[in-house]
Amino acid sequence: MAGADQDLDGVVALVTGASSGLGDRFARVLAARGAKVAAAARRTDRLERLVSDIAAAGGTALAVPMDVTDEGSILAAFDAAEAAFGTVTSLINNAGMNVQASALEMTAADWDYMFAVNTRGPFLCAREAARRMLAAGVREKGFGRIVNIASIGAVKPLLGLVAYCSSKAATAMLTKSLARDWARQGISVNAILPGYIETELNSDFLAEEAGQKMVQAFPRRRLMRAEDLDDMIAFLAGPKAGAVTGSLFVLDDGQTL
Repeated sequence: MAGADQDLDGVVALVTGASSGLGDRFARVLAARGAKVAAAARRTDRLERLVSDIAAAGGTALAVPMDVTDEGSILAAFDAAEAAFGTVTSLINNAGMNVQASALEMTAADWDYMFAVNTRGPFLCAREAARRMLAAGVREKGFGRIVNIASIGAVKPLLGLVAYCSSKAATAMLTKSLARDWARQGISVNAILPGYIETELNSDFLAEEAGQKMVQAFPRRRLMRAEDLDDMIAFLAGPKAGAVTGSLFVLDDGQTL
């Protein structure tokens, strides 16, 4: 990230699910480009290492405990971020989970928990972010950003991931619905729908024969890289995205072709 444009000065970003995978990457990218970052997740030991790395690279970050299924935890996380940096101006709703199972094997408890993390959590975080943005005068200042991380599973059925795809499709529509609700409030709400990138959620599957066959079936026969999302996350979280709201950006290296 050395040499990244410092185009996010003045931005206060809260990144959920920042203890690993894409959330960790997003926190580093935003901090490298000048944002003050509240890195939120349940695994605070990992957050502390992330914050230390960001500080060593010259950035500004804070570790914030958060469980997106717990509304009280969300409120406390926003309180901590606000106390340290001021009003959160850019929320990155990244926290997510998956249970790989066919529809016949999926339990009701697994289904409910997946929606609690992947859809209800982003709604609660977005609502809290918007409430605070509006109280801070975002309508007059014209700067509030919410970026939901969905998946190509929102627009393409993925085998064995019926609940995951359903929850991500709901998150995609949540994005459009919130964008419409807040269109005149100075808050832009958008979503990124990434293709397959190796993370802790899918590394076991990708190492299996079925995972390898899937990758070979992609038009470019490869996985994406986490850094392929860097510029889009920085754009949508920053001031240059003022005219963009309610959009779903599929970044998948052609995997849905």
